[in-house]
Amino acid sequence: MSSLTDDLKNALSSVVSGTGDVVATTRDVAKDTIVKTVQAGGEVAATSVDTVGKVVSEGVVVASQTGVSATQAAAGLVSGAIEGVKEVGGDAGVATTQAVHGVVKSVAGFGGDVGEVAVSAVEGAISAAHNIGEDVGGLAKHAVMGALNAADEIGSEAGSLVRKALLNAIALPHDVIDALLTGKAD
Repeated sequence: MSSLTDDLKNALSSVVSGTGDVVATTRDVAKDTIVKTVQAGGEVAATSVDTVGKVVSEGVVVASQTGVSATQAAAGLVSGAIEGVKEVGGDAGVATTQAVHGVVKSVAGFGGDVGEVAVSAVEGAISAAHNIGEDVGGLAKHAVMGALNAADEIGSEAGSLVRKALLNAIALPHDVIDALLTGKAD
């Protein structure tokens, strides 16, 4: 993954200097890294699941270290990871869960706002769904589950922050989130 670190640092240098788009840059680097890694590894299913978590976890740390907003980077990393896995024939739903889980846990590791990052990651999944022609509700569900699972692993306070942030986010599909949080479908 050192290639990811170098690629992302180089790509984000233009963003830090104010000449680039964080979400698009992180999306492109994550997607390219996953496609190259999975193609080199051969076995799509196992390689893509392992790769997704590593790419988004490492990517959000690198973004933060270069002065880029972890919240913005999360959307791009998650979107790029999903698009990359889909491009190589992997399961977009599993990739979504792993990507969001990885980014939320990684941000918690350096003290970032897990609630904001969870919302941004779900938005990244929704964007990816539109870009690759997947069911938006389905990928949003996988994203919310990834965020909730990561937050619960971090601790009850993080779980509460993520739940509250997801419920208060205007841009997210609240029927999906409510059903997942309460266990009741409309």
